[in-house]
Amino acid sequence: LQDLRGLAKRVLLASKTSEENATSVASALVKADADDIPSHGISRLPMYADQSKCGKVDGFAEPIATKRNGAVVHIDGRCGFSYPAIDLGLYKAFQIVKETGVVALAIGNSSHAGVIGHHVERIANRGLAAIAFVNTPAAISPWGGSKPLYGTNPIAFACPRPETFPLVIDLSISKVARGKIKLAKDKGDKIPDNWARDANGQPTNDAKAVIQGGSILPIGNAKGAALALMVELMGAAMTGSQFGFEASSFLDTKDGPSKTGQFFFIFKPENFGGDGVFSRIETLIKEINNQPGARIPGQRRFETRAIAETRGVNIPDILLRSLSLRVE
Repeated sequence: LQDLRGLAKRVLLASKTSEENATSVASALVKADADDIPSHGISRLPMYADQSKCGKVDGFAEPIATKRNGAVVHIDGRCGFSYPAIDLGLYKAFQIVKETGVVALAIGNSSHAGVIGHHVERIANRGLAAIAFVNTPAAISPWGGSKPLYGTNPIAFACPRPETFPLVIDLSISKVARGKIKLAKDKGDKIPDNWARDANGQPTNDAKAVIQGGSILPIGNAKGAALALMVELMGAAMTGSQFGFEASSFLDTKDGPSKTGQFFFIFKPENFGGDGVFSRIETLIKEINNQPGARIPGQRRFETRAIAETRGVNIPDILLRSLSLRVE
């Protein structure tokens, strides 16, 4: 993992990115691969580097923090990578929540935010709970429509657990992450025909047709589309960012910055559930674990990460060669 972080950082430094920003981005991408989420890992690095080179993402951007009304902090990402903006936002939020017990963090003018579960996990590791709403470029049509309007719009939640890993729930509103469809397109693989529709609104197993004007189906059909709308409002309207249909793609170097947003609500669980809140959480988790075959969301990531920290991760040879060529 250390070798991969080093390579990723060198690629970014060679692509008009500052030292601090390159360190933040490289760490986030490698952590995704360590958790066996390759759609958000180093496979994203070539596009990240190209976007920084052409200025679609400002690799030298320094986010700006503004405190609003006591328990609210706003970060202007200034069209840079999202990870340094989130780093700054969480740093400020942790300072505020010590006094207020609750804080809302709004990050605007941002970009692709990677694995949202990782951000809320960091919060839970501080003994805090959090829920996050993130809007992304248009990929889901309003229910009954055919034109993509909402993003895949992930929601994530995390809360601490005594003496073990935090509970981390991370899900996309779409049936499948757009990154998985991109990977299928890059490999020339077919996708299940119940994942998405083409530009004409017809079911398709052609990943390229989905990327080029098609739409991804939401989880839960109409209910999922309603959730996607909610996340658009929280992730974009509440952060001063662009809605999914206004944002440029995360997957190419065309047009200007995406200017999407991330919204985090962070709080001390004890302030709401009292001193016994964590024992109550464990009561429910115990009941889940008592059922044969049932599992707690997110636990596999911690197991996979532990293996990766010892053995490293597998990266496609062609990707590794292409990255190495960028720093020769």
